[in-house]
Amino acid sequence: MPRFALGDGQVTKIFIPRSGLGFDAHEFSTFGQLILGGLPLKNFPALKGHSDGDSVTHALIDALLGAAGGGDIGELFPDTSPKWKGSSSLFMLDEVLALIRKKGWKPFNVDVTVVADKPRLSGYKLPMARLLARRLGIPAGAVNIKAKTAEGTRLLSERGGIAAWVLATLVPVKLK
Repeated sequence: MPRFALGDGQVTKIFIPRSGLGFDAHEFSTFGQLILGGLPLKNFPALKGHSDGDSVTHALIDALLGAAGGGDIGELFPDTSPKWKGSSSLFMLDEVLALIRKKGWKPFNVDVTVVADKPRLSGYKLPMARLLARRLGIPAGAVNIKAKTAEGTRLLSERGGIAAWVLATLVPVKLK
């Protein structure tokens, strides 16, 4: 298993990182406000979902859970439970962060790919990355967000929607 050193040229701390891959997709709704990566985007239709439909945060949750060996979002926040109906995905993310910390892990790096024909996300990527980094307790530069289009293929549905893939890397809370 690879080991990585943290320090100024000398091996001072050793850690073995773990990574997890998350995916989530939702089609557009006819009502509500779009929320992506915890960021409300005005003048765009919401995504359908049991909670707030935030496909970026949902994929992030799955990536974190995968890296920590903690199952998936549906196991922790089932869409059959009224408790999570309309819930903020950021609240769910906080719950997952507490869970992975109890397991001895903390976020180190997050890479996000969002696929959406609309809205164009170039102006939202940096604020979204900053918001998620603050929530995760990592530097803003440790969260990277890339936006892609589906080139009009209606990859998700006839109404369109948004999909997200997230790769999250965790390190132990206490380095050896």
